[in-house]
Amino acid sequence: MKTVTVLGSTGSIGKSTVDLLAANPARYRVLALVANRNAEALAVQARLLRAELAVCSDPAMHRPLQAALAGTGIRVACGEDAVLAAARMGAAWTMAAITGVAGLAPTLAAAERGGAIALANKEAIVSAGDVMLRAVRDAGATLLPVDSEHNAIFQALAGSDRAGLEKIILTASGGPFRQASLEDMARATPDSALRHPVWSMGAKISIDSATLFNKGLEVIEAARLFALEAAQIEVLVHPQSIVHGMVCYKDGSVLAQLGAPDMRIPIAHTLAWPERLETHSPRLDLARAGTLEFLAPDEIRFPALRIARDALRAGGGAPTILNGANEIAVAAFLARRIGFLDIAAVVEGVLDRIGPCRADSLSAVVALDAEARRVANDFAALREAARAA
Repeated sequence: MKTVTVLGSTGSIGKSTVDLLAANPARYRVLALVANRNAEALAVQARLLRAELAVCSDPAMHRPLQAALAGTGIRVACGEDAVLAAARMGAAWTMAAITGVAGLAPTLAAAERGGAIALANKEAIVSAGDVMLRAVRDAGATLLPVDSEHNAIFQALAGSDRAGLEKIILTASGGPFRQASLEDMARATPDSALRHPVWSMGAKISIDSATLFNKGLEVIEAARLFALEAAQIEVLVHPQSIVHGMVCYKDGSVLAQLGAPDMRIPIAHTLAWPERLETHSPRLDLARAGTLEFLAPDEIRFPALRIARDALRAGGGAPTILNGANEIAVAAFLARRIGFLDIAAVVEGVLDRIGPCRADSLSAVVALDAEARRVANDFAALREAARAA
């Protein structure tokens, strides 16, 4: 039986992972499940999977979690140290799905113990790419991308001669504003921005999809994961979200990975890798799908792609700054403090203000992320005041 740990088990990716584990109890033994503060949901999952340990990062959840699991024999722990201890239990496979920079230290702790890391937390590789890749290399760990686009590239590259690679193509749904004018986007509300036409996701990633910052972050992630230059990574808008990624070779061949828009498919791929795991995900019916569209992204209406590419080329701590500033800008938009178009303006302003920085250690990344967030809050406050004037 493969031992597994799920970091972020009560989030969207975590729930899908738990579903797959519950459907295959003879194949996997769950060492630990980690959540933030949803003790009730975590306890249900821990009972279902017979986990050895259940952890909440919020220390205030210790008593309710302990009460919910009384008499089960499942160990309970809470707090940041407990999260790191769970990540270090040495599972053969760890789902890294704690969102944002909060997931950086646990993901790094898991990587340092080796094994396979199913990476759903793109911030870990964007904000701390050099640190994370060094830890993976030193520990002999394996990074398995969970993002549907990167998982598609991973599958299309399998067994290929990397010397023959020309470029990769990441696809984007285009989000809810794919055909909206700048004027309409300027008036967008959080409610309208959260209505993704294809995927069901959390609030932060839904807004990132609407701005295309999710794709910008994925460009940086792809460069790290597959050792590519910015010029080797293309983005195409694909509204049907059926083709998730393509690999283009020097002889003109293009290999694509297709599938229904269901995150259980890439999760299952990483969970069973290098084998395959049966899922109950919808099967792709190309005849019913009919037409597959591909469009070049409009970087005037969606400047996030340009900003992210500039950060990738700048290197150093620029991706760290971009990620931290974006998280603050998205939160400000969701709180209705700033407008939708202000998100990209805030991020670009922070990158210009802070300038080149190093991010070659965990402490440096954490400090730079905090500085980016502080400056982003200042920029958001200025935008908020301008809107109120």
